[in-house]
Amino acid sequence: MGSSRRVRRLAVDDTTYEWCFAHRHDRGRGYSGCRSIVTVWRPGSRARLRFVFRPGPGRIISDGYFEEGAAVRVPDRAYLNLHEPGTVRALLDEHLAGGPFPGAGSVEVDGWALFDAVAGPPPPVR
Repeated sequence: MGSSRRVRRLAVDDTTYEWCFAHRHDRGRGYSGCRSIVTVWRPGSRARLRFVFRPGPGRIISDGYFEEGAAVRVPDRAYLNLHEPGTVRALLDEHLAGGPFPGAGSVEVDGWALFDAVAGPPPPVR
Protein backbone atom coordinates (compact mmCIF):
# COMPACT_ATOMS: atom_id res chain seq x y z
CA MET A 1 0.00 0.00 0.00
CA GLY A 2 1.38 3.44 -0.95
CA SER A 3 1.87 6.40 1.30
CA SER A 4 -0.91 9.00 1.31
CA ARG A 5 1.86 11.62 1.62
CA ARG A 6 3.31 10.73 -1.75
CA VAL A 7 4.96 13.72 -3.39
CA ARG A 8 3.56 14.57 -6.80
CA ARG A 9 4.55 17.10 -9.46
CA LEU A 10 2.39 19.79 -11.01
CA ALA A 11 3.46 21.99 -13.93
CA VAL A 12 1.85 25.42 -14.23
CA ASP A 13 3.09 27.37 -17.25
CA ASP A 14 6.89 27.54 -16.76
CA THR A 15 6.80 26.72 -13.03
CA THR A 16 7.01 23.26 -11.50
CA TYR A 17 5.42 22.65 -8.11
CA GLU A 18 5.39 19.61 -5.87
CA TRP A 19 2.45 18.72 -3.66
CA CYS A 20 1.11 16.13 -1.24
CA PHE A 21 -2.07 15.35 0.68
CA ALA A 22 -2.31 14.65 4.41
CA HIS A 23 -5.10 14.03 6.91
CA ARG A 24 -4.39 15.04 10.51
CA HIS A 25 -6.12 14.74 13.88
CA ASP A 26 -5.65 16.80 17.03
CA ARG A 27 -5.24 14.55 20.04
CA GLY A 28 -8.48 13.93 21.89
CA ARG A 29 -10.64 16.25 19.78
CA GLY A 30 -12.41 13.70 17.57
CA TYR A 31 -13.88 14.66 14.21
CA SER A 32 -13.94 18.38 15.03
CA GLY A 33 -10.17 18.25 15.47
CA CYS A 34 -9.36 16.67 12.12
CA ARG A 35 -8.36 18.36 8.91
CA SER A 36 -7.32 17.53 5.36
CA ILE A 37 -4.31 19.42 4.04
CA VAL A 38 -2.93 19.86 0.54
CA THR A 39 0.61 21.27 0.71
CA VAL A 40 2.18 22.86 -2.38
CA TRP A 41 5.79 24.03 -2.78
CA ARG A 42 8.44 24.74 -5.38
CA PRO A 43 11.29 22.21 -5.49
CA GLY A 44 14.29 23.51 -3.55
CA SER A 45 12.24 26.10 -1.66
CA ARG A 46 11.20 26.01 1.99
CA ALA A 47 8.09 28.14 1.28
CA ARG A 48 4.88 26.14 1.64
CA LEU A 49 1.28 26.88 0.70
CA ARG A 50 -1.21 24.79 2.68
CA PHE A 51 -4.86 24.46 1.68
CA VAL A 52 -6.61 23.32 4.86
CA PHE A 53 -10.11 21.83 4.97
CA ARG A 54 -11.74 21.41 8.40
CA PRO A 55 -15.23 20.01 9.02
CA GLY A 56 -17.94 22.47 9.94
CA PRO A 57 -21.61 23.24 9.43
CA GLY A 58 -22.52 22.08 5.94
CA ARG A 59 -18.94 20.93 5.29
CA ILE A 60 -17.64 17.38 5.54
CA ILE A 61 -14.19 15.94 5.00
CA SER A 62 -13.17 12.32 4.80
CA ASP A 63 -12.94 10.58 8.15
CA GLY A 64 -14.10 7.05 7.56
CA TYR A 65 -17.42 7.61 5.75
CA PHE A 66 -16.16 9.21 2.54
CA GLU A 67 -13.01 8.09 0.74
CA GLU A 68 -9.77 9.74 1.77
CA GLY A 69 -9.34 13.15 0.19
CA ALA A 70 -13.04 14.00 -0.01
CA ALA A 71 -14.25 17.53 0.75
CA VAL A 72 -18.04 17.79 0.49
CA ARG A 73 -20.39 20.79 0.66
CA VAL A 74 -23.45 19.16 2.23
CA PRO A 75 -26.45 21.14 0.94
CA ASP A 76 -25.85 20.19 -2.71
CA ARG A 77 -23.28 17.40 -2.21
CA ALA A 78 -20.66 19.27 -4.25
CA TYR A 79 -17.47 17.23 -4.02
CA LEU A 80 -13.74 17.79 -4.42
CA ASN A 81 -11.21 14.97 -4.44
CA LEU A 82 -8.06 16.44 -2.87
CA HIS A 83 -5.98 13.60 -4.33
CA GLU A 84 -6.68 14.75 -7.90
CA PRO A 85 -4.05 16.90 -9.66
CA GLY A 86 -6.85 18.85 -11.39
CA THR A 87 -8.32 19.82 -8.04
CA VAL A 88 -4.94 20.90 -6.69
CA ARG A 89 -4.27 22.88 -9.88
CA ALA A 90 -7.65 24.63 -9.57
CA LEU A 91 -7.01 25.49 -5.91
CA LEU A 92 -3.54 26.81 -6.76
CA ASP A 93 -4.83 28.82 -9.74
CA GLU A 94 -7.58 30.34 -7.61
CA HIS A 95 -5.10 31.28 -4.89
CA LEU A 96 -2.62 32.76 -7.37
CA ALA A 97 -5.40 34.83 -8.96
CA GLY A 98 -5.76 36.61 -5.61
CA GLY A 99 -2.11 36.87 -4.61
CA PRO A 100 1.41 35.55 -5.01
CA PHE A 101 2.87 32.24 -3.95
CA PRO A 102 4.55 32.60 -0.54
CA GLY A 103 8.15 33.81 -0.73
CA ALA A 104 9.21 32.22 2.56
CA GLY A 105 7.76 30.23 5.43
CA SER A 106 4.38 28.52 5.42
CA VAL A 107 1.08 30.13 4.54
CA GLU A 108 -2.15 28.40 5.56
CA VAL A 109 -5.24 29.06 3.44
CA ASP A 110 -8.77 28.03 4.35
CA GLY A 111 -9.59 25.65 1.50
CA TRP A 112 -13.32 26.24 1.93
CA ALA A 113 -12.82 29.89 0.94
CA LEU A 114 -11.79 28.60 -2.52
CA PHE A 115 -14.25 25.69 -2.69
CA ASP A 116 -17.08 27.55 -4.50
CA ALA A 117 -14.71 28.89 -7.16
CA VAL A 118 -13.35 25.38 -7.82
CA ALA A 119 -16.49 23.24 -7.44
CA GLY A 120 -19.03 25.84 -8.52
CA PRO A 121 -21.34 27.98 -6.42
CA PRO A 122 -24.05 26.38 -4.30
CA PRO A 123 -27.56 26.34 -5.79
CA PRO A 124 -29.90 29.19 -4.82
CA VAL A 125 -31.99 28.68 -1.71
CA ARG A 126 -35.68 28.17 -2.48
